[in-house]
Amino acid sequence: MSSAFQLHPRLQQDCISIGQFQLCRLLLMNDSQYPWFILVPQIAGISEIYQLSHAERIQLSDESSQLAKLLATGFKADKMNIAAIGNLVPQLHIHHIVRYKSDIAWPAPVWGKFAAVPYADAQLLATVNFIQNELSGPLTFKS
Repeated sequence: MSSAFQLHPRLQQDCISIGQFQLCRLLLMNDSQYPWFILVPQIAGISEIYQLSHAERIQLSDESSQLAKLLATGFKADKMNIAAIGNLVPQLHIHHIVRYKSDIAWPAPVWGKFAAVPYADAQLLATVNFIQNELSGPLTFKS
């Protein structure tokens, strides 16, 4: 990990940091309409996956796959949307969004469809606790 890494201000504003894998910081988008998580490789100055080393790309793939599997099973997803778009936030980050055929944006993408609905305290605590408990082995947590 780069010592110069800093989380993009937009991600700091829109997300809650809930843990850290070996390579990536795990964020929760503060929008209760979808279980929406974001992995951010903690390496300064990158905007694309190909800029990672071979070992880092493998690590990112492993972390992403592990997270996607947990989210798909734990939240009983109809579909997982996983994307690295970065048009507004140039820092490399990978969205992992649990989608349901009954969600308000289905089947369209979630971006820009509806204003975010922040988590209520109890719902946020339950979501974070679930993820931290399920991923406690591969995650390290900041107090």
